[in-house]
Amino acid sequence: MIPFMKTITELLNIKYPILQGAMANISTHTLVAAVSNAGGLGVLATGFNEPEWVRDEIRKIKQLTDKPFGVNLYMFSPHIKELAKLVIEEGVKILTTGAGNPQPYMKEWKDAGIKVIPVIASVALAVRMERFGADAVICEGREAGGHIGPSSTFPLLPQVTRAVKIPVIAAGGIGNYQGVAAALALGAKGIQAGTIFLASEECPIHENYKNLVLKARDTSTVITASEHADVRVLKNALATTYNAKVKEGATFEELEKLTTGSLRKAIVDGNLDEGSFMAGEIAGLIDEIKPVKQIIEDLILPVNDYLKTLKIE
Repeated sequence: MIPFMKTITELLNIKYPILQGAMANISTHTLVAAVSNAGGLGVLATGFNEPEWVRDEIRKIKQLTDKPFGVNLYMFSPHIKELAKLVIEEGVKILTTGAGNPQPYMKEWKDAGIKVIPVIASVALAVRMERFGADAVICEGREAGGHIGPSSTFPLLPQVTRAVKIPVIAAGGIGNYQGVAAALALGAKGIQAGTIFLASEECPIHENYKNLVLKARDTSTVITASEHADVRVLKNALATTYNAKVKEGATFEELEKLTTGSLRKAIVDGNLDEGSFMAGEIAGLIDEIKPVKQIIEDLILPVNDYLKTLKIE
């Protein structure tokens, strides 16, 4: 056992201390099972999907893997009360949560033997989640793709690890083994990654989406910002138009109309102008489509030797 792996691998009964980030309409059964079979923790993104869709996805995952996997619950989902019970009914053992406070459901999840790992974007929220019984927290910075918080990963991470006793998993801006080593040096016990899995053979997104990730450079992402949410995406016509309308003072309804269906246009249709292509800043590191297994091993296996060269234990 590589020493740095022990805390998270034993907690979640997985081989490598890496969680696959929950990406709406991307982290479905195919990708989730591939990550779990490769030794990480695949995580199903439920988003705003109907409960029966979620139940069907969970059952499909179980058909594809006998390894541990997780389910991510979006706390603002209109179906959250039903989903909170559904995961218990389906025997889910690991939950991650995002976009809201899971505290009202924590007791029933814990009573059901579920490991609960909220995504947090501040020290205060991390402390609160520990107090409510979280088994670990995912400290996600604004380098990540998709919906993001106000702080960057590496300034936030050591503040969170100092404030809580439960394990902290770093997320945002980690795309190679050096990034993993940096997160460990700042106190993380594992990492969560999403963007690197967009460029996997098993990822069920349109080829145009994958090609945008492969072509990305260090400056290829942009934050589409409004009073309601900051979202990191790859630059395209939609992102440019969106930010221009924000500056013009567009209403929430106008912005919603502009982006309605944009995820599907990216993931399914590959519409380069009208799709919302969520990706993190580390997209510039990615230049090859690989199997999930190779992505995980390239990310994790060199870390121990690399840390020794830096004299970090």
